Amino acid sequence: MLKTRIITAVILLAVLLLAIFSGSFIVFSILTAIFFAAAAWECLRLFGNKFPVVGAVLWTVAFAYLVVTASFKQSVLLYGICVAIWALRLVPSLAFGLPPLDGTRNRLLTGIYGIAVLGAFVAILSLYNRSALYMFSVMTIVWIADIGAYFSGKAFGKRKLAPSISPGKSWEGAIGGGILVLLASAATLAVPALNDTFAVQLYLTWGWPGFLLILILMVAASIVGDLFESQLKRRAGMKDSSSLLPGHGGVLDRLDALIPTLPLAVLVAYWM
Repeated sequence: MLKTRIITAVILLAVLLLAIFSGSFIVFSILTAIFFAAAAWECLRLFGNKFPVVGAVLWTVAFAYLVVTASFKQSVLLYGICVAIWALRLVPSLAFGLPPLDGTRNRLLTGIYGIAVLGAFVAILSLYNRSALYMFSVMTIVWIADIGAYFSGKAFGKRKLAPSISPGKSWEGAIGGGILVLLASAATLAVPALNDTFAVQLYLTWGWPGFLLILILMVAASIVGDLFESQLKRRAGMKDSSSLLPGHGGVLDRLDALIPTLPLAVLVAYWM
């Protein structure tokens, strides 16, 4: 299992690095579209859609259309809608539960979450368009939070964060992940080569108050994204969103925490 995970990770990293260092926005956009198509297919399966392949094709066409035609103002509107979707609809579902798989409410929720996933992938391209370093600096916040939460939870976890959704997550883990993000982000302030990264720009624009507030909000958003996908999988009776990535599950399993975080980061970046 570990060997499979490592092989898959190495292949994915190689493909990603080739796309990034090709220097071509078109090449990177095509790779992003492929991953979006896979994520859309997994999403539709989790929601019990009977024709996930057809739906994924339609969503991918919409993704391509947005990438090619969306203006600056339209993109900002999309990211704002995504943030509103999480705040007003998806976060509350963690407390109140999801509707049954068969019904109008579930079909409506499918479209709502689909927009959130769409916005996250368009946000990847927005961040990459600024620079690969800037894009990675946003993603790294989520990855560090996840690593910190895992080890803090293992060492100190006692109080369950959401026992009915993800029994392994604890409040201590979430706090530990947040602390690690703040420490790592603060360390980047002392590295001149990292001046054009998300955390450093936060500090330069809004000082310590904005730096701390936005990073904590992003850590919270990443936890929500992870929990929401866990809730979807639990309802659908699935361990993973798919088996597309051997040893890692599906694309959504790897990106779930980024889905609410990326649109939020791009909105914040527009104001910096």
